[in-house]
Amino acid sequence: MACIQYGKNALQRIIKDTRLHPSDRMMQPLLFSSQGVRHRKLEVILTTSIEKLGKAGETVKVAPGYFRNHLMPKLLAVPNIDKYAYLIKEQRRIYQPVEEEVVKVVTVTKEDKMKEYEKAAKRLDSTQLVLRRLIDKEKFRTRATKDEPLALQSSVTVDDLVAEVARQLSIQITPENLHLPAPLPTCGEYEVPLRFPKSIPLPEGKIYWTLKVKVRSK
Repeated sequence: MACIQYGKNALQRIIKDTRLHPSDRMMQPLLFSSQGVRHRKLEVILTTSIEKLGKAGETVKVAPGYFRNHLMPKLLAVPNIDKYAYLIKEQRRIYQPVEEEVVKVVTVTKEDKMKEYEKAAKRLDSTQLVLRRLIDKEKFRTRATKDEPLALQSSVTVDDLVAEVARQLSIQITPENLHLPAPLPTCGEYEVPLRFPKSIPLPEGKIYWTLKVKVRSK
């Protein structure tokens, strides 16, 4: 209420201190409201937010009697003419308080983190990672049989797997999450054990989490 009264007083001071040329005087509110006999509804500018009518500064249409008997005496609204519109704009610019942006801080609990870890672990365990690599042409020519796995030019390392998991699955893991004693030297299908906290429950029937990897030739 104090803010509303302060705004009204400010509007009264602005109107009182505004000097207009005799040929450019503002239309009197009573004369303005009498036009409603002909126009039925009047366009007014609200100086205060009014429930079910509008917010401060908005232009609304009201009945002449409502404006004359309620809005105008309490300075809740002024006629919608250029001079009053200018005064309202100045009042709002000078006296309207600046709204502060409220930032809501979301607290992530340990339980929420564990749920995210479990979700990521299940996705890794149920998905096959596919990598394409160049084969070693020299070893390809000299291999003993056609069933012998194709040797790669460069073996697939643990860092390669971490990068591919991030690229293909959008999941961030570290080299410590993968148990890969030696790089993968040939094309084929592999199951790489995953290392996750024991607090993440394993699916029924599984002893440990695994990442399925398929290495194909380019």
